[in-house]
Amino acid sequence: MNILGLAALVILAQGPSADSLTIARLQYEGGGDWYANPSSLPNLLSAIRERTGLPVASREAVVRPLDPELREFPYLYLTGHGDIRLSPAERVAVREYLLDGGFLHADDNYGLDESFREEVEQLFPDAELVEIPPEHPVFQGMYPFPEGLPKIHEHDGQRPQALGIFREGRLVLFYSYESDLGDGWEDPGVHQDDPALRESALRMGVNLFLYALAGGQR
Repeated sequence: MNILGLAALVILAQGPSADSLTIARLQYEGGGDWYANPSSLPNLLSAIRERTGLPVASREAVVRPLDPELREFPYLYLTGHGDIRLSPAERVAVREYLLDGGFLHADDNYGLDESFREEVEQLFPDAELVEIPPEHPVFQGMYPFPEGLPKIHEHDGQRPQALGIFREGRLVLFYSYESDLGDGWEDPGVHQDDPALRESALRMGVNLFLYALAGGQR
């Protein structure tokens, strides 16, 4: 069964409350603008709803690491241009969320990279960020990406990299580096992106959401 089929089964199992399904944006300390790209997630959710038929909400939720409702969301999104800092208790909560079936997508929005990598080392001292190959199921979902993560914004002009943390064969953390998918999800007039780039970003976002909803394919 493909990822979309698995996601549909999840929705059927959830029953009438499925219309509350959404993406959770992580609010963090440290000075970074965790709220960056305000139109990005509503646009992605709209694309998910229109293209898959899944009954997702029109807006994202906002959660802090210690909020009890964190575990209600299959897809946790983190972005920003500055530093991110989690307390020891927050790191424990995020790690437990991920190990218990959650999925974190961290989207490099130029300026986040150094502090995010430091936090990953604290979250998973027993693992390393590794490059995710184009053959991985996250790139072979509803939309195929034979070359892996698409490049949306230049930043430092380096190639885009999909980096991840795997636990027991499951991808629990996806880091889109030197790509900036969130900028591609924003309203067309914000960054004046080429329509083809925006479409590529939205397609990758749909794949990521379906992958997270299905619990990850190994």
